[in-house]
Amino acid sequence: MGRARAPGQPVRIAVIGVGLIGGSVALAARERLNASISGFDSSPESLQKAAERGVVDRRSASVEEACSDAEAVFVAVPVGALDVVIGQALSGAPRDCVISDVGSTKREVVAAHRDPRFIGGHPLAGAETAGIEHARADLFEAATWYLTPTADSSGLLYDRLYRLLHDLGARPTAIDADTHDAVLAAVSHLPHVFANVLVTQAAQILKDKQERLPATGPSFRDATRVAGAPSAVWTDIYLSNRDVLIEQLEQTIERLTGVRQALQAADPAQIANWNDAAAEDRRRLLEAELAGGPLVELRVSVPNRPGVIAELALELGRAGVNINDMALYPTPDMSEGVVALWLSGEDSAQRAERLVAARGFHVARV
Repeated sequence: MGRARAPGQPVRIAVIGVGLIGGSVALAARERLNASISGFDSSPESLQKAAERGVVDRRSASVEEACSDAEAVFVAVPVGALDVVIGQALSGAPRDCVISDVGSTKREVVAAHRDPRFIGGHPLAGAETAGIEHARADLFEAATWYLTPTADSSGLLYDRLYRLLHDLGARPTAIDADTHDAVLAAVSHLPHVFANVLVTQAAQILKDKQERLPATGPSFRDATRVAGAPSAVWTDIYLSNRDVLIEQLEQTIERLTGVRQALQAADPAQIANWNDAAAEDRRRLLEAELAGGPLVELRVSVPNRPGVIAELALELGRAGVNINDMALYPTPDMSEGVVALWLSGEDSAQRAERLVAARGFHVARV
């Protein structure tokens, strides 16, 4: 049993794996909860850096030691190591401690650990960068954090974990492991596969034609942003979700074959229908993700000068225009850019158009 926490004593959290995600959990817990953090990492260098940054209060010599008096444990190691490390955490943690992970696939690890203390988790947050040096306390702000409880999970510990994640700024959401892996295969794992294929295909064309890399448009940059993500992480993800990913690839091949057939037939109506259907699907996905209702997308052309984005956002905020989401697409020479704004409702869109135009910026609906 772990020792009881005295009134006013900081919550005790153990972080196993102090890279980007684990380090960010620790920083958020320290900043928002004044938590006491014990940490372990298989890399002594990473653990040393975590201590130097003030990410952990106590460096532990083993997983079991780190978890020995914790109230909550976060296992943030590569998917391929989760089974063993979660087992070690369960062995060392008190009976009233909740243990969760941050892995991108859930079925295997949930099936392997039916202990009431273990509740699988996956924050939809991260960056292209990795390592403790890139950890930050606001990484999970407003981020969906999937939880995969089972019939074996302790209700009290689920409540503790839910409240803890909410306090870290995240939006915890329960989902079953099978659904989680099916959804992530479509919206995360498959896009990583595509990104790798696209950059390889483009590079091969340039090699065959003996050409230098031309200026690439935003479509290519956006589609290949995640290409070549760290193999130490992604090899395990691909393999652990390979059955669902294979199904997604087969469906994709079928759809690509349909596009090829339409091109071979030079059928403009079929191609237009396919493209229009994709536009409608994208709009529905954005509405479901960002607002739960109709959205209007505006594109605003702005010069590249200090403060222009803040100026735009503050002006709309003062007018009560709610920005559901926004994205910046700079030109290759960085002289100007386009700000994409997604707004809820026609009234907000019209007010935004008037305000933006009054500022002298060109605005167009998409």
